[in-house]
Amino acid sequence: MEKSQGLSLAVDLGGTNLRVCSVDLHGDTTYSVKQSSISIPREIMVARLAAELFSFIAKQVRDFLEAHHKSCLQTPAFKAIPEGRENQSSFSLGFTFSFPAYQTGIDSGTLLRWTKGFDIEDAVGKDVCKLLQHEIDLLDLPVRVTALVNDAAGTIMSRAYTLPVSETRTSIGAIFGTGTNGVYLEKLSKITKPLDGRYDRSTGEMFVSIEWGSFDNHLSILPNTPYDAQLNEFSVNPGNQMFEKRVSGMFLGELLRIAIFAMHTDPSISLFHGYKSSAASTADESPLYTRWTVDSSILSIAEADNSAELNVLRQKIEDDLHIPPANISITDARAVKEIAHAIGKRAARLAGMAIGAVVLQSGRLFDHLDPQPRGAESGNGIEGGDIAKSSNTTASESVSPAMSQDGNICCPENEHHIVDIGVDGSVVEFYPGFEAYMREALRAIPEIASAGEKRIRIGIAKDGSGVGAAIIALLATQQ
Repeated sequence: MEKSQGLSLAVDLGGTNLRVCSVDLHGDTTYSVKQSSISIPREIMVARLAAELFSFIAKQVRDFLEAHHKSCLQTPAFKAIPEGRENQSSFSLGFTFSFPAYQTGIDSGTLLRWTKGFDIEDAVGKDVCKLLQHEIDLLDLPVRVTALVNDAAGTIMSRAYTLPVSETRTSIGAIFGTGTNGVYLEKLSKITKPLDGRYDRSTGEMFVSIEWGSFDNHLSILPNTPYDAQLNEFSVNPGNQMFEKRVSGMFLGELLRIAIFAMHTDPSISLFHGYKSSAASTADESPLYTRWTVDSSILSIAEADNSAELNVLRQKIEDDLHIPPANISITDARAVKEIAHAIGKRAARLAGMAIGAVVLQSGRLFDHLDPQPRGAESGNGIEGGDIAKSSNTTASESVSPAMSQDGNICCPENEHHIVDIGVDGSVVEFYPGFEAYMREALRAIPEIASAGEKRIRIGIAKDGSGVGAAIIALLATQQ
């Protein structure tokens, strides 16, 4: 892709944290980022009115500009914004909104439903860009929301920007963090869903947001244990996002807590033997007894600690679950490690299944790709969800298992037969061996097998959702 140049803003609303960033694209595969992050209060996530959330976001944008771009706010050209979004005296802002939405234009889309613990009924069915722009205008900020972006689509754009123009273009993006979703480039001729709104047909392609978090909500295919059932029952959206509840970071820690709590209270097992807590009646006594209090990072610690005494994991259990050291035996720690491993490996293999389905649907696995990457429309995301049928700055990358001794990628046959995938999110980035387990699942898919898996390159697009949104916002102002 041609490398854009310029400064734009991004707001990333995708989980329990809100990020605001400015991205200065240098035009040569590199960029500079300034960013801030703040935890979203629980009362905002379940507010009665949409304005409570979007006012909170707009105020964070104001605070960010005052902290990092105050000189621009004091420039006369930035003090007043005439009608029309083509005005270049304002900041263009890409809004990464990582929830199912029906997108009707590059800068417009209506919320279909909330996920990831959000539940603001007043916002459902409304244009989220208009909601944000209204609150920004109330603060008299020189900012225009010029693009609505799914986090996975932003990951594609971020990944593509960091690759040299001569390399294979990135055609698939995926998020494995607080939540999970995938986006891929599809031919317009293959999209049978009615396409409303404004978009560019000239490329013949469109980003499709799969919304695979809601895959198999009826549980006809996905594995389902008593622990999964309990997690689902006490979630804010029972019966929805069943794939996400087995893969994403928001749920993996709680799934582990449920499993080890069952072992702790089973007299025949008695995990953490001798530990008696009043938390059954006093909820804040121990996170072991309290729903949604165990962070998924404990799974990464459990996977990484291969020492004989498991001291790192035992310390993590003490810190996170408030279990006294005297009640954490090596046997207890080993049990926690094995359960955490099973949960993490299952999540990674399911993630690999999702990636594999999209790779096959895209038709790019064994195709001869064009030597030169082409531009693609970054407008409409199309909500999907049936992946069974639809069958600083440089990103890390890997092609398994072909890697030369000097560390250079050894691509099968030639570079342009590779399917390049950009991924982002704390789970895929920090859980040890997550990609390896994903690749294990890819090889298990008969239509991909070992030969096809070697053609799949997976690269971490660091801060992909924010950087990608800023790129798309800048491109939108240039159309």
